[in-house]
Amino acid sequence: VQLVESGGGLVAPGGSLTLSCVASGYPFSQHGISWYRKRPGMARELAAWVSSSGLNTDYPDSTKGRFTVAKDNGKNTATLQMNNLKPEDTAVYYCRRSGTEDWGRGTQVTVSS
Repeated sequence: VQLVESGGGLVAPGGSLTLSCVASGYPFSQHGISWYRKRPGMARELAAWVSSSGLNTDYPDSTKGRFTVAKDNGKNTATLQMNNLKPEDTAVYYCRRSGTEDWGRGTQVTVSS
């Protein structure tokens, strides 16, 4: 099993970024994808979740209304569209095969002027 994130970088407050998670080694359509983030000095936390079919999503209050998660089972890819980014969104973002301990290595997102 392999999960590879990409798309991180430096963005100004109010800007947008889209992260991608490409998965391999398991039946992608049978598992949801969770996006987590590790902010400096804080525990890793859930940022978004999408169901195996891609039809259901969930967000914590901290990202609801600004982040959008999607899943393309034909491309074995999940994405996290992040809008109106704030400095407190600065973190390493990880994707995880839901219900397992299969994680990607993460991608750094820095929100700063």
